[in-house]
Amino acid sequence: MFYKRIKDLREDNDKKQAEIAKLLNTTIQQYSRYERGERELPMHHFVTLANFYNVSIDYLAGLTDNPKRNK
Repeated sequence: MFYKRIKDLREDNDKKQAEIAKLLNTTIQQYSRYERGERELPMHHFVTLANFYNVSIDYLAGLTDNPKRNK
């Protein structure tokens, strides 16, 4: 699921929830809910995170294990 993937990406990139919440222009509490799977991640956040981590949206959503973007 997307929530595990966004948490793993954040931790792999040594980022804190506060940093990603600021990137998404949301609160730490709201971002934490995304990571726990308590709230659906809006599509515009998927796009922002995919661009930030340089991965495909399919990878972020858990639809593929290949993080590379299609060219």
